[in-house]
Amino acid sequence: MSESTSTVSVTSAAPKKGGGRRKLTLPWILLIIAGGLALVSLVRVISGADDLTSVGQVSGALELAVPIGLAGLGGLWAERAGVVNIGLEGMMILGTWFGAWAGFQWGPWTGVVFGIIGGALGGLLHAIVTVTFGVNHIVSGVAINILAVGATRYLSNFTFADAEGGSSKQSPRIDAITEITIPGLSEWLADLQAKHWFLVSDIAGVVGGLVTGLSLLTVVALLLIPGTWWVLWRTAFGLRLRSCGENPVAAESLGVNVYKYKYIAVTVSGGLAGLGGAFLAIVATGIYQEGQTGGRGYIGLAAMIFGNWMPGGMALGAGLFGFTDSLKLRGGAENVHAMLLLIAILLTLVVLWQLYKKKYLGAAISAVVAAGLYLWYAFTDQVPSQFVDAAPYVTTLLVLALSAQRLRMPKADGLPYRKGQGK
Repeated sequence: MSESTSTVSVTSAAPKKGGGRRKLTLPWILLIIAGGLALVSLVRVISGADDLTSVGQVSGALELAVPIGLAGLGGLWAERAGVVNIGLEGMMILGTWFGAWAGFQWGPWTGVVFGIIGGALGGLLHAIVTVTFGVNHIVSGVAINILAVGATRYLSNFTFADAEGGSSKQSPRIDAITEITIPGLSEWLADLQAKHWFLVSDIAGVVGGLVTGLSLLTVVALLLIPGTWWVLWRTAFGLRLRSCGENPVAAESLGVNVYKYKYIAVTVSGGLAGLGGAFLAIVATGIYQEGQTGGRGYIGLAAMIFGNWMPGGMALGAGLFGFTDSLKLRGGAENVHAMLLLIAILLTLVVLWQLYKKKYLGAAISAVVAAGLYLWYAFTDQVPSQFVDAAPYVTTLLVLALSAQRLRMPKADGLPYRKGQGK
């Protein structure tokens, strides 16, 4: 009796040992989105940067966030099974090339399928090297990134170079995928957003961006986020896959074929990254160009880490980067200047929270940075162009730094595993 009581006590006390942190569940995600939107609306009113939540801004942010989100979703599949996938960038590159190669010849949806296949081939190669042969995951991922660049450059020389409208560094134009715009509602929301009312116009701008010029492939990508959550957290298949990333020895002792689930997870991971690459080539630009991924595979990995290896949190991270990147492209210095005020307010909230937690050193550092940003915003009208270009990356680093303390990766993520090692 005493042993069982002790076990129960240890079990019930376990969550408190980690600090009692709340999981990033759907209600919390919705609360974060609502609070963030109210804060952005306040900054828009103060700064006069009315494009912060315009229909075009939200639509552009969504288009920029989707490839990052798909790469992050791919990383989540692999790492939940215990395989670190640094090769997401290379798998995206394969997706862009295969998607464009098939897309300009046989149509955009065929290009999407081939983009997924191209990325999945990269994922399969990563699985063979890491799972079967036990090569270090980081080394394998970096090798795939290098291999993808060289392979696509070589293939372009005798495919796109000979095609009409193409060259050794870009493909011919690809037909567009059907876009959805809800007539009537789209115009009404655009008019409401143009009135620049506090919060109301911002909500109209966000919703309007979701119903104006929305590609069908964007809809598919958005549905993959709850789809991934359901598969990995609500099915027996997902439970077995996640057990491979937490304790593969225990999973094997219960009859789980760990190798099989790792292979499936990493191949799916590559396919999702390839889909992100195909989106870049077919939807975002309508053409393949060498180097067009621009490090989005790495940023997707950062978004996944920010989201604590959960689909909803990952989507928030991808959306944040897409938003800041869209600000840079649409409004340049004016919008990024308004972001200085937004970051300063966020840091003020961080100061209050750290004081509540009695973390005085962290509060002091945050207060100094916030004061510097307030002064920068007050005494300038714009920011240097170099800072505008770096704003999305700086934002990503700040968010990762602020969220680092609550992160918990799968316990066996990146650790070598050999079949039968628990016997």
